[in-house]
Amino acid sequence: MAYELCDKLKKLTPYDPAEGTYRIRLDANESFLPLPDEVIEKLPKVIERVRFNRYPDPLASELCFDFAQYYRVDPQSVTAGNGSDELLNIIANSFLQRGETVLTLAPDFSMYGFYAELAECRCVRMEKGEGFRIDPDAVIERANQEHAAMVIFSNPCNPTSVLLDRDSVRKIIRGVNGLVVLDEAYMDFADASLIREADRYDNLILLRTCSKVFGLAAIRLGFAVANPTITRALRAAKSPYNVNSITQAIGSAVLSEPEAAHRALEQILISRRSLYGMVRELAEKYPGKINVIEPQTNFVFARYEDAGELFEFLKKNAMIVRRMGDYLRITAGRNHENVEVTQKIDEFYAGRC
Repeated sequence: MAYELCDKLKKLTPYDPAEGTYRIRLDANESFLPLPDEVIEKLPKVIERVRFNRYPDPLASELCFDFAQYYRVDPQSVTAGNGSDELLNIIANSFLQRGETVLTLAPDFSMYGFYAELAECRCVRMEKGEGFRIDPDAVIERANQEHAAMVIFSNPCNPTSVLLDRDSVRKIIRGVNGLVVLDEAYMDFADASLIREADRYDNLILLRTCSKVFGLAAIRLGFAVANPTITRALRAAKSPYNVNSITQAIGSAVLSEPEAAHRALEQILISRRSLYGMVRELAEKYPGKINVIEPQTNFVFARYEDAGELFEFLKKNAMIVRRMGDYLRITAGRNHENVEVTQKIDEFYAGRC
């Protein structure tokens, strides 16, 4: 008898990033900045010290220490992973059991539901309110009503860029009966982080990434912050040498240059403000055709009339952004990239007036 894939694998399709060559890529929320000179200058010596014939430090101790120093948290509460995606996968497959319920808030990062379903869990999607706002009382009620073993959401949200205030997040953590996974991948661009209190809760895992402000998307590096009990469980559940030695070395080199990271953050915030201003001007110029949300991330999310046609128009002009139904998510890029994309959006709507 020929081997057949199990049902949960039969329906899977590989992750499909935008393919093709584009002059301007503003679709993946990466940093548009290269690594700063002071980090680049350190890398040859950093790589030279890597012992390629030896396995990596299984706990990435120096890396976790540098992360903890940067964010002023206890290194013993930190677990490193191959991007937050690996940590999400570990959490779904280790902290959940088959048939348990996971509550996600829609719209949100699509991979939450993917990993929950791969772990053979029941995934319940709760729609957000007007303006993509989260009502903490409604979340608590629904989570407990559904007997959710885990509630997971991003703050600020990817893709909407909407931020939930600290007290509301605390209310959700304290009010639900299950585990809360709080994805703060974009929190460097906002001001409502719970990272310094994450280890105080018995049901919280807080995630961070180095792919945005730190410009390390290429090396895949993320972190989880939690109390000692959860941290021990995470470290036990992950593969022994999950973060390779080169990633650990480069990550430490970047995290130990906080001033460079702060400069990068300011440059990205300047770009975000500029891009948001340009899109807002277009919304005023073409009333009813564009509805833009004030961003709290490194991208601008807006509803566009004829979003599909606009998306294809940008592609034909060698520009790629992220389309999500009637919405386009545009990553803040270099100034000329922001200008050129918004000029093309202007051209698209001008041709229809």
